[in-house]
Amino acid sequence: MTRVALISATPAAIAPAVTGLADVFPEAEPWNLLDDKLLADARTGGPSPRMSALIGYAVSAGADGVLLTCSLYGEAARSAGQGVPVLAPDDAAFAEVTARGYRHVLVVASFDEALADSMARLKQAADGVYVSGAVSPDAFQVTDPAVLVRALRETCARHTPHVDAVLLAQYSLAPAARELADALGRPVISGPHTAAARLKALLQGGRP
Repeated sequence: MTRVALISATPAAIAPAVTGLADVFPEAEPWNLLDDKLLADARTGGPSPRMSALIGYAVSAGADGVLLTCSLYGEAARSAGQGVPVLAPDDAAFAEVTARGYRHVLVVASFDEALADSMARLKQAADGVYVSGAVSPDAFQVTDPAVLVRALRETCARHTPHVDAVLLAQYSLAPAARELADALGRPVISGPHTAAARLKALLQGGRP
């Protein structure tokens, strides 16, 4: 079985990443590595060298691929150079925005740093797409799906008439994607399923 290491900075990101693999790439065996200081390090002092060490450990211990689930560590994935696929959490989601031809996308996060980071990288990846953003602090590390959907819906509602789609900036928000799309009447894109599809293509010999 293909083993995919999921490196997370918060427990709330683990279940969405595992679910994404189960739904899209069931042949993969998820291996969860959690360091709950990574998020604090990224928010206060930039990317932690521990992330590079964790990627190296995962590969040396037999991971066939690595997926980082914290959006603030996307650059660590791009510079990993490990000889196996190491994916940033949302690059595949950004590619989906471009592929679907959206003109205006609302990026939603549960704290300011994640929003600023995701918006900046989406603007770079999807040239010509108008990107706006909103913070939903009540959604920060929420594990109750109903509470999460309600918090995100309240944040997004005032922006919905003006956007073509919503992109959830964090894996911890992904469990709300389907119900939020129904509530808003707009497509909602999240990282776990798009990343799982890209990993499957890379690891099974297809095109990324």
